[in-house]
Amino acid sequence: MINKEEFRKKVIISAGQIFSRYGFKKTTMDEIAKALKMGKSSIYYYFKCKEEIFEAVVLYEANILRNQLTNSIKSVESPVEKLKNYVFVRMKAFEKLSNYYNAIFDKNLDHFDFIERIRSKYDREELAMLRLIMYHGARMKVFNVANSEYTALAVQTALKGLEVPLFWKKREVNIEERLNGILDVLFNGILKK
Repeated sequence: MINKEEFRKKVIISAGQIFSRYGFKKTTMDEIAKALKMGKSSIYYYFKCKEEIFEAVVLYEANILRNQLTNSIKSVESPVEKLKNYVFVRMKAFEKLSNYYNAIFDKNLDHFDFIERIRSKYDREELAMLRLIMYHGARMKVFNVANSEYTALAVQTALKGLEVPLFWKKREVNIEERLNGILDVLFNGILKK
């Protein structure tokens, strides 16, 4: 007898690869069933519809991202290194977690209620992590941050501004170079000292 959670995870991982390749709209339940080498009825026993599978895939990828970000922050002590790790892990993870990225940014998926819930939760969690890094850096007198809330919001806005040029154009872009550039401006500003 197959474990229910193991089967759900198998469906989520397999469907995630298909959604990644074809997008939500073009993916069918038939393709998901075929990839799993089982009948659609077996999948319908665990998931009511394609949307429910997509939601599970997006939440699965969101959890992967959250764990990677948390580990990247915890792995270093310096606030500067924490922020650098956060930025690099975040931007590189979006490249790999395409379903989560699409759910967060694809306006064609706006009509799903769960997408808006995921977007809101993602924004809140990201702001909380960035605020913590800013607060930690200010307390250690490494960052000159008057208000960790506003600074976290500014960093989040800058990172979001990089997403479209980095990932939607799918052209050869040196991600490392761009991220180092934004970090340089963030840490050193543009004013001559």
